[in-house]
This record gives sequence, structure tokens and C-alpha cells, in this order.
Amino acid sequence: MDVSLIEAVASSLVREFLSRKDSQKKRGQRRSSAGYQPVQPKDESQTNGQLGNVGEIPSTAANPALQLGKEFSAKLLSGSKASPRSPPLLSVTKQEKQPQPAGQPDSATDAYNNFKLKFLLGAEQEKSQRSSKKSENSSASKRKTAMSITHEEANGREDIKLDDVEEDLFTADIAQIPAVLTRSNVQAEGKPIDRQQAVELKSLLFGSPLCCFSEEWKIQSFTFNNTSSLKYGFVQKKGGPCGVLAAVQACVLKHLLFGKDSDGSRALQPSDTRRTSCLYKAIAEILWRAGDSKDAVVTLSSGRQQFSPAGRYKADGILESLILFSFTAYEDLVTFLQQNINQFEFGPFGCILLTLSAVLSRSVEQIQKDFDVPTNCLIGAHAYCTQELVNLIVGGRAVSNVFNDVVELDSGNGNITILKGITSRSDIGFLSLFEHYSVCQVGSYLKTPKYPIWVVCSESHFSVLFCTKKELVSDWKAERRFDLYYYDGLANQQEEIRLTLDTTRTCTDDIENDLIPPLEYCIRTKWKGANVDWNGTEPIL
Repeated sequence: MDVSLIEAVASSLVREFLSRKDSQKKRGQRRSSAGYQPVQPKDESQTNGQLGNVGEIPSTAANPALQLGKEFSAKLLSGSKASPRSPPLLSVTKQEKQPQPAGQPDSATDAYNNFKLKFLLGAEQEKSQRSSKKSENSSASKRKTAMSITHEEANGREDIKLDDVEEDLFTADIAQIPAVLTRSNVQAEGKPIDRQQAVELKSLLFGSPLCCFSEEWKIQSFTFNNTSSLKYGFVQKKGGPCGVLAAVQACVLKHLLFGKDSDGSRALQPSDTRRTSCLYKAIAEILWRAGDSKDAVVTLSSGRQQFSPAGRYKADGILESLILFSFTAYEDLVTFLQQNINQFEFGPFGCILLTLSAVLSRSVEQIQKDFDVPTNCLIGAHAYCTQELVNLIVGGRAVSNVFNDVVELDSGNGNITILKGITSRSDIGFLSLFEHYSVCQVGSYLKTPKYPIWVVCSESHFSVLFCTKKELVSDWKAERRFDLYYYDGLANQQEEIRLTLDTTRTCTDDIENDLIPPLEYCIRTKWKGANVDWNGTEPIL
């Protein structure tokens, strides 16, 4: 936990404690009546959806941004390295009172007082241990980072209002924000996002700073499936961000199946620790690749507003809360993501944070150069991912096409139009139903990737096909008969889907037969005429 934050809170508590102790000495027998009592709201309507009044903490009902910050701060404090037996912080959200377990305080007041005293002792002890370094860190503690927000700055922001938020962040969503600002061996300095950066990001993502992330994006994180045979897969809650989910899913499978610590026989039944490890390694790889293997940017939600929206910018409560962390060493990036993976895995904005991190790692300016048309965007109609966004995550470049290299078109009058494709063999492959209908051409760099894992685009939806045997993409003999596994996080799968392909037995597509699964059409764009056996699973139509 950040020292400056501990000192600010501890200092406030020390003053209150000493003041109370002094008044108690003077009052003598009236000591019991002078004890700390929480202020009770007058009626339920005054507290609905607001930050409850706890002791001397001022009400922030008219200030959503400040409320978000205080709730997040309370969550950080409750996650600090206090004794496991210490009673938790009082909930700052309105909740139904739960019965206290044995050995815990009987009232909210006792819980708060006990916590405050224990936190006070712990804070003072840490303060004394670090007193020799206080002068060295005094200037650094003034930086406006996620890890050093002073008590005075917090009070100074109480007049900021977020009146134009498209959809309020509900208290339940705020409560899900993990305590990400943990003590770290990596000395990462965060930089609060500013309004200009937010405008550029929204313009690149949506085409306008007046657009916002849809609800489908806001609720989506990289949460794993708990079905025993599908523990490797993400669960998609609603349509929209499937392109990002499928691309990250493919990268996670690469580490699960072919990483250094891969357990070949049980790779698809990973432990919780194992799959989380593969997730942060996959994210690190995605961001580092987007930054040309030189640097990367990780965006995390601070839980509080970092700038006051104004002008032609519509706030959504997400971009305004970002802290940007930059890295120039891959090992530091991996360690930082390991320590803060909860924001991506459990959210509530994991999918958005990954997308923004990839964009900033590549840079807004460079992504615009990747586009065939500079006015393209990364999120299209109905909140769907564009091909550019999928290519950014899979290959590190937000190019608009899936063919090999570059195609030059003669537009007449000496004008040449350059269409940009994939420049080298990709780690992760790509197959598309659009190629079956001759709308696009997928090049060999994506059809035959380094690892037998393919993102599949079929009917405006992205999913994943993969093989557990790496020789499938290096030995033509392995392509005679082999198994492919299919996973779709949106399909509410309950069982493993394993397809057996036989390229020695060719079949002819019946154009008039509407019952041929689109997935088979996608598969045959690479293995022409291959016979597909669904092994008893009902084909997905």
C-alpha cells in the first residue's frame, strides 16, 4: 500500500484519536457518552445510492466522482496487509445487515473503532520504519499518480462533478474493482489520463469523442469458465467484444498448450493458478508486440475521476478514471501484470482496459498509419470489433486486411492505392467465412500460423479453433487426419466440442443444402473439401 496514502489517513486518525482521548480525560465519568458514534441517516430515501455517512466522513451524494474515489480508497484500505483477524472496513454501500460471526464485534461502531485502532498502530509502525526515507520521498509523494494521492488533493477535488456520464457506475460495479495498487517490486510510476488523450482514444475507437462504450463492453472481463472440461475458456456475457475475447483466448491457449510449463495431458484442464498465469503472460505478449517489442502501456482504473470533462467529450466513468503505466523492460511488464491481473480477469472493465492498453502501446498516431483509411475506427456498428482491432491484438498491427504483405491498386491517373496486410507469419491464425463467399482473401501468414490456433470469423462473430499437436502446422503428414477443438464463449457451451478432420476423404459442398454448419465452410477455406466429423456433438448451425 502506498506510504503517502497511509500517512495521510493515519495522520487524520491520529489527530482524531488524540483529540478524543484528551476530551475523554476532561469529561471523566461522561467518557462512555463521548465515544465515537456513526451518524445515522434521517431516512432511507436520503441514503439510497449514496455514500453512507460514517462518523465524520462528509456526504458525497452530489458528487459521483468523489464517491467512486472514496469507495475505491476504502477497498484499498480493506485489502492492505493488516492482521487477518482485523475486522473489515464498514461497507460504504447500502447493504442488508448480515449476522456477525463468532468473535466479531456486535455492532458497526465497534467494528469501525477496532479497525481504526489496529490500522492506527500498523500505520504508525510502518511510518516509523520509513522515517529515515521520508525526506527522500517527499517530492515523489506529490506526484499525481495512482500510488500517491494526498489527503489534501482528495479534499480539493470535492467540487468536481461528473454530470454528463452516459450510464452511472452502480455501487455493485464499483465494489468489484479489485485493489490493484498493491505493493510491487516493480517501481512503476503511473500517469493520470488527461482530457486530450481521452478525446483521441474515443475518436480512434468510435470515430467521435461523443460516443461511449456499450453496456456489453462495460460488463465484460476475461473471466474463465468453471465447467470442468472448459476451464481454459472465457465466458462472454453478451455480444459485442467477441473479437477481443477470441483473440486473447487464442493467445492464452498458446501458453496453455505450448508454453514452457505446459502439461500436455492436462493442458485443457488447468488449475485456477495456471490459467491466470497464462492470462497475464498472454496480455504481456499482446502489449509488448503492439509496442514493437520496445515498450508497452498498461491502463488501470483508479476508481476516481482524473480530469473534468468539458466541451465535445461525453464522459462514461471509465476513461476518466484511467492511470497509465509505461514499461520499457518486458520482465517488469510481466511482473506488473501479474500483480494487477485482477482488473483484467474479474473487472468490471477488463476487456476495455486490455483494448485501451493495446491501443496506447501501439500509439494512436501509429494505428492511424496502420489503417488503409485514416478515418477508420476500431469499434464498429452494434459495438462489434473491426478487423483492425482483431489484427492489433493478434499481430500487433491494426491493419485493415488479412492477406499477405501489401497490395497496390491502380486508381487511374497515376494514383496508387495501397492496401496493407499481414507482413509475416503470425503466431495465431485466422479463418473467415467471408473468404468462402469470396469477399476477402486470407493469406498463408494467417492460414498457416506458427501455432495451430485460429481465430474464426463467422457471421459477425469471433470464436476459436485449435489443435493440441503443434506438428499440424509443420508436417503435412499430420494433416491427413487430426482433431480440432472448437470454443465459443458466447454459446454457453456445456461440453467439449471436438471435430475430427479427414483430408483423405473429400466431400463436395451442397450449395442448396442450408444445413451445412458455417464453421465447416470456414474450415474448408484452409483444408479444401475436408470431411468434418462432429463426433456425436450436435453441429452448430
